[in-house]
Amino acid sequence: MTASGTTDRMTRLLALVPYLTARPEGVALAEAARDFGVPERQLQRDLELLWMCGLPGYGPGDLIDVAFEGDRVRVTFSAGMVRPLRLTTDEAVALVVALRTLLELPGLAEREAVSRALAKVSAATGDAAARTAPLAVSVDAREETLALARRALQEGRAVHLHYYVPARDERTERTVDPMQLLYVDGRWYLEAWCRRAEGVRLFRLDRVDEATVLDEPAAAPPQATSRSIDDGLYQPGPDTPAVRLRLARAARWVADYYPTEDVTPVDDPPGGLAVTVRTADLAWARRLVALLGGNAVVEEPAEIGAQVAAEARAALARYRVVPGDAG
Repeated sequence: MTASGTTDRMTRLLALVPYLTARPEGVALAEAARDFGVPERQLQRDLELLWMCGLPGYGPGDLIDVAFEGDRVRVTFSAGMVRPLRLTTDEAVALVVALRTLLELPGLAEREAVSRALAKVSAATGDAAARTAPLAVSVDAREETLALARRALQEGRAVHLHYYVPARDERTERTVDPMQLLYVDGRWYLEAWCRRAEGVRLFRLDRVDEATVLDEPAAAPPQATSRSIDDGLYQPGPDTPAVRLRLARAARWVADYYPTEDVTPVDDPPGGLAVTVRTADLAWARRLVALLGGNAVVEEPAEIGAQVAAEARAALARYRVVPGDAG
């Protein structure tokens, strides 16, 4: 998990207990997942982690207790998480600065709640809060892009993106019609109809170099349908090209790291695996095989293996190395 993903999860864990405590009758997992903007599977993992959190001692009666009843969940013991928050002056001033910065973000959801929190903390802090006025805070570009995407969705407007495509190492421009925001494995994605590709695409917000909300309305065509990510972010279709690989023991991690099909143990090489990877980007498949070196052999399609071999020979030729030389 990335640092930003860890921070987001910690924030979510801290918010989950008061959220659930405010709903003593329980709440549906699907509803809570929507409120926190994460898939149900992620929320389930967060709730399971809460079972291991609590007061020092960490024995019976010290840990947060969560009860699952069908498709609903509720907190039966909060371990003191709902006690009033006591802040030092420095902590309160830092919170005032953060809340003021948050209010500057375009398209901020729950603006009224942030304003009320700022007013309460400022009043409690007194003169110390007044001294924070000269401070300036730089907002992370990813947060600005996230706020802009939220605003576009709320207002139903199209967005113009400058987007980096790592598979081709190029920066592209495109106009998209936003459909939904997704949070997966510590990253935000905008799902949108891409007018350039004429299809639904996912755009990682940390790869957006520049974004502008346009004055024209979003107009995704009827065939543009949102995906469910319960089965993972990448869901290749039955028509997506399949690449069959034979992996050595040292490359078995590929089956865990990438969505694979037809995983079969093989004896040649010893301890190896045969796997199928579906990808519309065959150039990516060539790079993966090249990265694995001699630990992967392409069984199908044969042209992928031939292209990797040709690219390897070309690379060796640049160094004037002939395969089989001892030097």
